[in-house]
Amino acid sequence: MMKTYISEELDFEATFAGEMLMFGLLGKILYQVPDADWLQSLADDEVFLEFPFACSQPDVVKGQQFLSAWNKKYQNGHVGECLEDIKIDHTRLLVGIGTTPVVPWESVYFSDDHLLFQERTLEVRGWYQQFGLEIINKYHEPEDHIGLELAFLSHLANLTLTAYANQDETQVNRFLLTQRDFLQKHLIAWGPMWCDLLDQYARTDFYQGVALVLKGALLEIAEILNVKIPEVAKG
Repeated sequence: MMKTYISEELDFEATFAGEMLMFGLLGKILYQVPDADWLQSLADDEVFLEFPFACSQPDVVKGQQFLSAWNKKYQNGHVGECLEDIKIDHTRLLVGIGTTPVVPWESVYFSDDHLLFQERTLEVRGWYQQFGLEIINKYHEPEDHIGLELAFLSHLANLTLTAYANQDETQVNRFLLTQRDFLQKHLIAWGPMWCDLLDQYARTDFYQGVALVLKGALLEIAEILNVKIPEVAKG
């Protein structure tokens, strides 16, 4: 049997497949303004009616209530009725430093002057480069955007699953430890607090649901990977 430092009682494939799918989806939602066709496909495919990861986390349960209600209301061609509100909420919340109440870049929360492209940005860039990833517009869009960090975590989960399928114990543990370190040094240090801000300022059920689901998912993967969770993140 393959040995990893996480619990042997864990359904390994289901857990990390769920992590990959959930963080990939949430990262995409937060990184770009959802367009009508994609939103409609999410509603029609009933993506938000059941989550494959962290489903017992209280925040995920609460967030799913918001998102499943949205899902049922706007499927079968009705997304157009809420599209403008979602675009306005995304722009107001996530676009432009100095005007948004929920700045989506990590470095802003850890630099004295709340600036972009600071030490944290360079650190995150280094993580991506370790795994052959590069943001095409890196000189215009800092790599420490919450959506990109979530996409990276999804990528690591995918690498973990591939190594597990190949029965490569060394690589499985390498990718698990990489996830653990990235969470400890970056996402868990600011992600849950950021989710609280998104929840506080969101004016649509869609983004309020996303905020709650994401916070619960981050706390879940941190617990699975034995990441120390800051007290501020648990509130």
